[in-house]
Amino acid sequence: MSLKIAARLARRELRGGLKGFRIFLACLTLGVAAIAAVGSVRAGIEAGLSREGAALLGGDAEMEFTYRFASADERAWMAARAVAVSEVSDFRSMATRGDTRMLTQVKSVDDAYPLVGAVELQPDMELSAALAGRDGLPGAVMDPLLITQMEIAVGDRFRLGTQDFVLSAALEREPDSAADGFALGPRTMVRTADLEASGLLAPGTLYSSKYRLLLPPGTELNPLKQQAMQAFEDSGLRWRDARNGAPGIKAFVDRIGAFLILVGLSGLAVGGVGVSAAVRAYLAGKTEVIATLRSLGADQRTIFQIYFLQIGALSLLGITLGLLLGAGVPVVIGPLLAAQLPVPSEFTVYPAPLIEAAIYGMLTALIFTLWPLARTGEVRAATLFRDAMAGARALPPIRYVVITLALTGMLIGAAIGFSGTWRLTLWTTGGILLSLAALALSARAIRKLAHASAPLARGRAALRWALAAIGGARDEATPVVLSLGLGLTVLAAVGQIDGNLRNAIAQDLPDKAPSFFFVDIQKDQIDGFLARLDQDKAVSRVEHAPMLRGVITRINDRPARDVAGDHWVLRGDRGITYAADRPENTKLTAGEWWPRDYSGAPLISFAADEAEEMGLRLGDAMTLNILGRDITGTIASFREVDFSTAGMGFILAMNETALAAAPHSFIATVYADEAAEPAILRDLTGAYPNITAIRVRDAIDRVSAMLDGIAAATSWGAAATLVTGFLVLIGAAAAGAPARSYEAAVLKTLGATRWKILRSFALRSALLGAAAALVALIAGISGGWAVMHFVMETGFEVIWPSALGIVLGGVAATVLAGIGFAWHALNLRPVETLRARE
Repeated sequence: MSLKIAARLARRELRGGLKGFRIFLACLTLGVAAIAAVGSVRAGIEAGLSREGAALLGGDAEMEFTYRFASADERAWMAARAVAVSEVSDFRSMATRGDTRMLTQVKSVDDAYPLVGAVELQPDMELSAALAGRDGLPGAVMDPLLITQMEIAVGDRFRLGTQDFVLSAALEREPDSAADGFALGPRTMVRTADLEASGLLAPGTLYSSKYRLLLPPGTELNPLKQQAMQAFEDSGLRWRDARNGAPGIKAFVDRIGAFLILVGLSGLAVGGVGVSAAVRAYLAGKTEVIATLRSLGADQRTIFQIYFLQIGALSLLGITLGLLLGAGVPVVIGPLLAAQLPVPSEFTVYPAPLIEAAIYGMLTALIFTLWPLARTGEVRAATLFRDAMAGARALPPIRYVVITLALTGMLIGAAIGFSGTWRLTLWTTGGILLSLAALALSARAIRKLAHASAPLARGRAALRWALAAIGGARDEATPVVLSLGLGLTVLAAVGQIDGNLRNAIAQDLPDKAPSFFFVDIQKDQIDGFLARLDQDKAVSRVEHAPMLRGVITRINDRPARDVAGDHWVLRGDRGITYAADRPENTKLTAGEWWPRDYSGAPLISFAADEAEEMGLRLGDAMTLNILGRDITGTIASFREVDFSTAGMGFILAMNETALAAAPHSFIATVYADEAAEPAILRDLTGAYPNITAIRVRDAIDRVSAMLDGIAAATSWGAAATLVTGFLVLIGAAAAGAPARSYEAAVLKTLGATRWKILRSFALRSALLGAAAALVALIAGISGGWAVMHFVMETGFEVIWPSALGIVLGGVAATVLAGIGFAWHALNLRPVETLRARE
């Protein structure tokens, strides 16, 4: 028979409607919709960032320098190419008023700020008027949160460093806030000129200067960037422009979006189980039709084509519905999302994420429908008449196995290409495949265990019937364990990872972390600073070290990125210290520490793990740009650096004579009893107004708040996977409803009560739900451990409330689905059911 005839027969069968394919369509639609919606939201945010790039950045381009202002040559270069230039500095400090001291992120600006956009203040006024001040004091504006924390009002005085300011207004909107990245304290804005007497911008203090450029229309940004990097090579210059005005936010959105799409793929895999089960159930219901066609001369190829075309058409329908839903929801709720997001967004229909979701949907549908379709073509007509699908081989012909593996490879390749994170993609894919394999093996083991245990339940009729049904020829365990198990696995893994991250931050870290970080301690202040702490019995330990910041520009006289790639150590500036003696608790892994009186060419001790990742070796030459000056040293040793304690950990240390003459300050970590912290903060910031104290518990709170948003996003993604699993579970229960009706009729005829039959059905569902939940729990805990151990490189412990919730949820879901479909079976008269079966 020809493809044309197969298409005609497929079309005629589809006239019967979508009976038997509702779960099929729901699973496919939900999976595609989740991926399309996440992609559309990400595209909307990226479009907003691109459209408002100049406003987010504060100009068409930005040149940033670390802990120094631009030199005369650099200023002249900018002035010659820009229509306008605005200078901004950014640093942390303590805002004080009486005994109140709060950490704040200070932005100092000039009269040209902002070049793009507008600052919104309350009460409404111009920024220039607000910063002009009154009564001989310079003005300042503050974030409303900081105003509340300090219990300060407009018109009140406060101090930054040694300079008094008057609060002129609340800072309601800062146009370039998205480009500033993560801050440990709320914003305070002042004029740079008013900080001259504050002691906060002294040589060696920790700040960055940013120069926003407003360029002539039509200026090509990439050539201009290349000119700047060539003109000021190895100066520590960092360049950004309006093409990516908020790179930190964009990178964060990309990573979260990629992760959520991979979670969506997990949901699509769960849906694939439902698709496969729906196809098997549909084909089993077409036994007589297939047998008749085979008897009339239809060959295997024709049978395959008829049902491949049917299922292909329904797959296209499901994918289309998913795309419409995934594209429509972000547009409909776009105004609400835009109001909640801290960055501009533009929600409309974007083709790229829809194409991505469609590709995922098509490949998933092919992978999960090809197997049952291929097996159907191998069944003979006589076998079909005799015992439905029981005669089908366990495995289809080898060509279909190869095609299925090829399609799976294409799906993985597409996920790597679209997400851009091959490691995360392979981890996720491996986890899904291992989970599916473990769940399939578990389902088989559950059937065998139930079959062997049924005779042991004599005297307990309901339990024995339940075990016999689970271990019987009709496979009820596999679809339930696969569908519900994979959904619960994803949710369990997310719950374990989230719980362990929160424990690491909120519980473990404070036990070993310092109470405070102090920065910007000047050379003439460090002795008095340490003396105050030495007298306090509540202080258990103090660590201090000289602190500079520098950029690694070259390795072995080659550009650093050419040698070590895009390693995180090379992204921006890094903390650098110096020491004559080897610090206590410093463990060298290779090389030797320099002698105490060493005064030769600069030597470097580098963090061992990072050195291995970057491919560094002892004897390599490394050039650092520190305060605009190049210093080249030789790597003399590698050492262990532990960042997990939140104490001081320098990637790079040098001998004392290499850096001691450079302008710098000190940092210190103070370990003290919590009750003594207010007095320590009051005494030290009162005696040394220029130093900045960062309270570790406050920093933990801000990081925890950020984790709340990430956890919410991942939980929603996992919930979508679980909803798909519930749909598949409902589909499996619906498919088994006729068999339960027959069982109930037979048992009623033999004298069983409705209550005992219902209890048997409930026990069957509970046993399957518990089995699926336990397997999912083991897989989820294993996945959470792997992520925490290999990716986060931290400890792991089982979060039992989340774990027990998974088990109870799995049992409840299967019991409710089972009883829901069993209730109808119990209400049928046995005679009607048995006559229909004849």
